[in-house]
This record gives sequence, structure tokens and C-alpha cells, in this order.
Amino acid sequence: MEKMRADARRNRAKVLAAAEEAFALDGLAVPLDDIARLAGVGAGTVYRHFPSKEALFQAVVLERIQQFAEEARALATAADPGEVFVDYFVRVIKQASLNRAICDALAESGEHAFKAGAGDEFRAALAELLARAQEAGTIRRDIDGDDLRALIVGCLAVERYAPGSAHLVSVVVDGLRASGRAASATATTP
Repeated sequence: MEKMRADARRNRAKVLAAAEEAFALDGLAVPLDDIARLAGVGAGTVYRHFPSKEALFQAVVLERIQQFAEEARALATAADPGEVFVDYFVRVIKQASLNRAICDALAESGEHAFKAGAGDEFRAALAELLARAQEAGTIRRDIDGDDLRALIVGCLAVERYAPGSAHLVSVVVDGLRASGRAASATATTP
């Protein structure tokens, strides 16, 4: 594979940053010309790096999902697995709710966000945090990774359609806790 020139790498990074900002606000509805203008490059530069808007969208989302996975892996050996899991779960919802592209990707069946394996990495890292919290006895044992994905999507819908409804996410988090461990105050901290 040919190594990318420094100016091409900079332009690609500018396009990705501009696209992340634009997709966060408007999702896939944003025109590529607007992204190029926001990045300070021509439309041809965008197309040189990304053959379609969907390819650019996928690159932006994959990058963010990979960041979520890396963060979860870094937390895998934390001292208090229950609280680490809850804090991470809530943080993913808060961060994803601020970015329409991430919400859209997580709500889909994985078609856009997860083609390059980032979704598998995210699910595996989240499942590891979940397993550790379950082993510690702080999170219900009848929840699995697929359940968590559904709960994340549901919480994102709550955040999207009822902004400022942190108490509803707290209800979900309280439902994840093992019997007698409900503490909604933890779930409201970002």
C-alpha cells in the first residue's frame, strides 16, 4: 500500500474532523460540499479520500466506536468493576447522544458502523466490563451483550427525544443492578 503524503494526511484529518462535526448535527443529511467547505478543502479532496458520503460517514463512526472500545478495554482491570461498568455505560450514552451519526449507527443493525470490525471490538470490550461487574455481583446475571446494545439504543432514543431526562437513564441503570443495589445517583453522573 502506498504511503500517504503529509499534506494528504492533513487534508484527510481535516475532512474527518469536519465530517464528525457536520454528521453530529445533521446525520447523513449533510451535503458533502458543506463538509468540504467546513474542512477548508475542495469537494475533489473529499472524494479523493472517501468515494461516497456513506464511506465518509462510516469512517467517522468507526473512529468513534473504536475510541469507545479502547476506553472499555482500558477499564477492564479497574478495581470496582460494578461502578466502572455503570459509569462507562452512562458515559457512552451521554457521548453518543451528542452525536447524531453515532446514534444512527448504533440504532442500525450494524450496517454502517460495524463493517470493519469496530462494532465487534466495542461489543467484546463492553461484554468484558459486563462480565466483570456480574462476577462482582453488582450487575444482574441475566443480561448479555445483545441486551446491552438494545438498552443503549433505547437510552439514546430517550436522550434524543426527551433531552435532559437523565432520570430515565437512571431507571435503566437501576434495572441493570443486581437486587438491592439500585442507586440512581450514580447513573446521573456524566
